[in-house]
Amino acid sequence: MEEKEILDLIECAVKAQSNSYSPYSKYKVGAAVLTKDNKVYLGTNIENSAYSPSNCAERSAIFAAISNGDKHFKAIAVVAGDRTNYASPCGVCRQVMTEFFDKNTLIIVAKGKKKYEYKTYSLSDLLPNSFNKSYLG
Repeated sequence: MEEKEILDLIECAVKAQSNSYSPYSKYKVGAAVLTKDNKVYLGTNIENSAYSPSNCAERSAIFAAISNGDKHFKAIAVVAGDRTNYASPCGVCRQVMTEFFDKNTLIIVAKGKKKYEYKTYSLSDLLPNSFNKSYLG
């Protein structure tokens, strides 16, 4: 992906972050997933007082895309908190990514307010030796 595309996707994640429902942790997370057809789906973290029914921004974005019939992804961007640190996807989100992302799907973690800094990863960088559907078939 070109840098402008990456920065545009980060900006979408920032937009999603503003919709966070995080009254317990106060830790707002936004994600934007880009399909191979160049559609963008936003997701934010949604907390619940019972904690385990909560959903991360990354999964919210991926599930929104899948719910709309899009299952082929190019990239996902994630921003969190006050954006002074990079926020890497949690283990559960990484496992969901294993189900739907291929080895070329770009995972972008970003920080910054108006000027963004970012790091990019592949899924195998974040979850080496993952359990995936190949074990079930």
